[in-house]
Order: sequence, then C-alpha cells, then structure tokens
Amino acid sequence: MTEKTLNLRGLKCPLPALRARKALSGMTPDDVLVLECTDPLTAVDIPNLLRQTGDHLEDSTRADDLLVFRIRKR
Repeated sequence: MTEKTLNLRGLKCPLPALRARKALSGMTPDDVLVLECTDPLTAVDIPNLLRQTGDHLEDSTRADDLLVFRIRKR
C-alpha cells in the first residue's frame, strides 16, 4: 500500500475531480490518495466521482477553506 497526496489548492471545478480520476486510474487496490482542495464544489464533485469509480472515501475534513479527502482505491 502506498499513499499519494495531491495538492489541488487553487484549482477550480472540474480540474480537481479530473486530476483525482487520473491519479486513481494509475493506482493499485488498497493504495490511498489524499486530496487537498480549496474549491468548495469539490465537496460535491469528489463523492460523485467516487460513486462512478467505486473507490472508497475513508475520510473528509474541512478546516477554513481547505477540504481534505482520503480515498482508498478498490
């Protein structure tokens, strides 16, 4: 298992979801992807993306304008 962090701060919809999809496609099962985002729409976009890919959202946190998503590849 490996963990990869993507700094997506400052990117606007749909770029965070597109970059997350690309990163997930290159990962193996049980790898973890951590996304750091500032676009408030990612709170909707990332869960929608995961419904499409079947990957699992382990945790999401919000602190001020930073949203962090922890995703496990299936």
